[in-house]
This record gives sequence, structure tokens and C-alpha cells, in this order.
Amino acid sequence: MESYRSYPSFVRITSKGQVTIPEQVRRELGLEPGDEVEIVVRDGTASIVPVHGPGGRGQRVVEALLGRGDVDLSTDEIMARTRGEGGRNDLLIRDPPSS
Repeated sequence: MESYRSYPSFVRITSKGQVTIPEQVRRELGLEPGDEVEIVVRDGTASIVPVHGPGGRGQRVVEALLGRGDVDLSTDEIMARTRGEGGRNDLLIRDPPSS
């Protein structure tokens, strides 16, 4: 059976749609400033679910972009070019020749 607790405090939604999670709830969920949470809505009820471990926003962004690159460069080549160390010049974007 699921555990259910109600805290004797209410929160107000700001004009920006923000709420402050009460200290008791943050402490019980182990939430610290900067932590990510997921809002899960089920049957008209919203739940705050902590996002722990590698499943945070950064991981989701990486997973969404994985395999979408269209340049045939290795990571080492990309890093060398980022640092201005040259690299393969055949993939540089150049202005088309004027006619």
C-alpha cells in the first residue's frame, strides 16, 4: 500500500507558475537547492517526484541528441577544432565562389 502524508501547509502559485516546496517535504524527499523534480499528474492529482542519479535533464538532453550528428568527425577532431588546433579543413563552411 502506498504511503500518504498531508502537511498542514498550503502553497500559493506565483504569477510565473512557481511554488515553494515546504521545508518538511524537501527534507523528507532529500531535496536540496538545484535538485530536479518531475511533476507527475495522475487522475487529477499532481505528485512531486525527485529525479535522482543520471536521469536528470542533462542525461535526457544527451539521449535526445545521441546519433543525430551529421558530421563525419571523431570526438578528438571536434575538440581539436574547438581549441583552434586545425583539423580537417575539408568540412569548413565556405562562401560560394562569386560568379
